[in-house]
This record gives sequence, structure tokens and C-alpha cells, in this order.
Amino acid sequence: MKVFIADNSDLLRRRLVNLFSEFPGVDIVGEARDAREALRAIRATKPDVITLDIEMHGGSGIEVLQEVKREAPAPVVLMLTNQVLPPYRKRCAAAGADFFLDKAIELERLRDIFQTLISRFNSAAT
Repeated sequence: MKVFIADNSDLLRRRLVNLFSEFPGVDIVGEARDAREALRAIRATKPDVITLDIEMHGGSGIEVLQEVKREAPAPVVLMLTNQVLPPYRKRCAAAGADFFLDKAIELERLRDIFQTLISRFNSAAT
């Protein structure tokens, strides 16, 4: 399962790389802190799963979400953000986000989500 991490926080990106590296079969194919850089790299690496922040340098993660969900096949996108007000949640859902997590209190859910995704991708590969 190829994973791309897009977040404006260097610390959080390192934390996510460490977390996801614990899972067998997960390959971190790239990272970005800038929205334009993220979109370019996502198109080049074609990840299965993307973690995406709403607030990014050079643009919005919601714009990146809208663009990557137009790709075929569309990747699974997990929005990880501090912008958790209902309007943000609604915009992300409308743009096709598969998950929406509050960075401050829901990061522990990533382990369970990734276990489920790994099982899903392993089943699809066989």
C-alpha cells in the first residue's frame, strides 16, 4: 500500500512516517508541506492512500483533495487537520474525503484505520 503524507508540520510528518512504517506492506512514497508540491508529487507517485492537511503552504488541502479525487483510480484520502468546524468537515466530505480526523485528539484512530486499509488493499491484490 503506497502512502503519501502532505502536511505543513515537519514534526507531524515525521510522526506519521514513523507510525506508518510500523505496518508491514506500507511504503511511504513521498511527503510534502506545500499544496502545489503535494499535488505534483501525488500525480507522479500515484499513492493508494494520502494523508492531507487542510492548511498548507501554497494553497489549501481541500483543493488538493478535489484534484486527487478526480484521478482514476481515486486514492483513499484521510484529512488530518486542526480545522474541525462543521463547514470544513462538510467541504471535505463533499470533495470526497474518506476520513476526517482532528489532529489534536483523533490521531490514535490512525492505527485502526490503517489496519483496515491494509486488509482492504491486500484483499484487492489477491
